[in-house]
Amino acid sequence: MKAGIMQPYFLPYIGYWQLMNAVDVFFVYDNIQYSKEGWVNRNRILLNGSASLFSLPLKKDSDYLNIVDRKLADSFSSEKLRLFRKIESAYRKAPFFKEVMPIVSNCLDGNEENLFRLIYKSIQAIRKYMRIKTPVIISSCVGINHSLKAADKVIALCRTENADEYINPIGGLGLYDKADFAKAGIDLKFIKTGAISYKQYDNQFVPDLSVIDVLMFNSRDAITEMLENYELR
Repeated sequence: MKAGIMQPYFLPYIGYWQLMNAVDVFFVYDNIQYSKEGWVNRNRILLNGSASLFSLPLKKDSDYLNIVDRKLADSFSSEKLRLFRKIESAYRKAPFFKEVMPIVSNCLDGNEENLFRLIYKSIQAIRKYMRIKTPVIISSCVGINHSLKAADKVIALCRTENADEYINPIGGLGLYDKADFAKAGIDLKFIKTGAISYKQYDNQFVPDLSVIDVLMFNSRDAITEMLENYELR
């Protein structure tokens, strides 16, 4: 049994989905501290040939709140319309625009005020479109000691599903020690996205954008192949 764990990111890059697709169970953290420096509520799309940043506005609150406790700003009802139109304008001539815009609309639809619930909804919508079968489990719904930190919490979550292999993004090489996981009977591996590029209009390729960019320029079959373009270390 292979497990993966990630924070909830809004419309994250292809590597997020590669990890989800590579494991048998995928945990998404909701009871973890929100970081302003992270990518939880922001991302980038292609606009006029360059990467353009967008973000979901949040209500001002304590920097120590967990992601699940963060709320969207009152301005989100109008901001989401601006974001929808920005994405619409950026990708109107993309080959899979008609197929993907309803997904974008679904991700932004409704009167959701909670940041995590909005992101979780978007994760499920895109997972379905990408035909990823891996179940997604919300971390706070799992019966572990949630005061655990770092590797101890990861190992506890893995044990709830009898996972004997844990796959982490390559960026976590300096965070976790394979020996610590081996003591718990878990094989720690790291996933690294392969060289991915595709035609973005007639522009020079801009990497590491939101998954929306991937969806707009690639067929579902091409995306399925892309999900397998990684290496494990």
